Amino acid sequence: MKQEKPSFLADNPFYTKRFAFYVGRRCRTSTIKDVAKELHLDWSTVKALEMQYMREQLRRKPPGKPTIIGVDEIALRKGHVYRIVVSDLVRHRPLWFGGQDRSEESLDKFFTELGSQGRRRIRLAVMDMWKAFSKSTRRNAPQAAILFDKFHVLRHLGEALDQVRRSEYARLEGPDRRFIKGQKYTLLSSRENLTRSGRASLKLLLKANKRLNTAYLLKESFEQLWDYRQEGWARRFFDNWRDSLKWQRLPSYEKFAAMIERHWDGIAAYCRPENKVALGFVEGFNNKIRVLQRRAYGLRDEEYLRLKILTCMLPPI
Repeated sequence: MKQEKPSFLADNPFYTKRFAFYVGRRCRTSTIKDVAKELHLDWSTVKALEMQYMREQLRRKPPGKPTIIGVDEIALRKGHVYRIVVSDLVRHRPLWFGGQDRSEESLDKFFTELGSQGRRRIRLAVMDMWKAFSKSTRRNAPQAAILFDKFHVLRHLGEALDQVRRSEYARLEGPDRRFIKGQKYTLLSSRENLTRSGRASLKLLLKANKRLNTAYLLKESFEQLWDYRQEGWARRFFDNWRDSLKWQRLPSYEKFAAMIERHWDGIAAYCRPENKVALGFVEGFNNKIRVLQRRAYGLRDEEYLRLKILTCMLPPI
C-alpha cells in the first residue's frame, strides 16, 4: 500500500500549508508563546509551523551572489559564544549565519559555501576591525576592498571619551564630582538626540570640566573624517586631529589614534565614491538581531535562530 501526502498539507499532516503560513506571519511580530496561546496550540507545534514558513521564504527568495558584503559577529550568550552573520549590503538582507566562533576559520566556511565564482564577485567587504575577519577576506577574496564600519570606529572613540569621564571622576573630590556623576549617557549621546534638559546638563558639564570639554569637542570633530571624498584630504584631517592631542593628557585618545593609524587603509577606503555604501543598514540590522534574541530568550535551538535571522528582512508570504 502506498501512502500519498496531498501537496496542500504542511510538514505536520494535521495542518495545511495555508495555516502554517498564517502561523508564520503571526510569529513575525509575536512570540511563539503568544501565538500558541492565541490559537490554542502547543508551543512546539507553533515553532515547527513557523520553521516551515521560514524555510519556504528562503526557498522562494534564495540569497544570490553578493558584490558588497557586511561581516559581523553576534553573541549567543555569555561566555564569549559567538556566531558570524554575513549580509548583502546591496539587497539589504542577511546571507549567512554560522561558524563556531568569530575566528578566521569560521568565516572561511562562508567563503567555501559561496564558491569560487561567488567569491570573485565580491568587490567590497564592510566589517569591524577584528583581525580574523580581514585576514579571511583578504585570503578568500583578494580583489575585494576592505572597509571598516564607521559605527564600530566611533564606538571605540566613545569608549575613549568614557575613560576620560571616569578618570576625571576619580581625580576630583567632594562637590566637584556632582557635575560628572550620572552623566555618561548625556556625554556619549549625539547632541541632537538629547532632550532640552539633557543639552542643559551637557553644557553645564563641559563648562565645569575643561578636560572633558576638550575630549568632547575632539570626539565631535572626528566624525568629519567620513565626509571627505579624497584620501589625501582625509589623511591631512586625521594628522591634524592627532596633532591636536599633544599636551592634552588624554591617553585613551592617543591609544585610539594609534588604532586608527594601524587600520588606516580600511578607514580611508570610504573616501572612494564607489565605496559610499549605506552603513546605517548594518547598525539597524544588528539592532534587529538583538530584538530577535530577546524575543527568543532561553531558546537554545540554533537552527531556529538561524532561520529567524536569515528571513527577518524578507517579505511575508
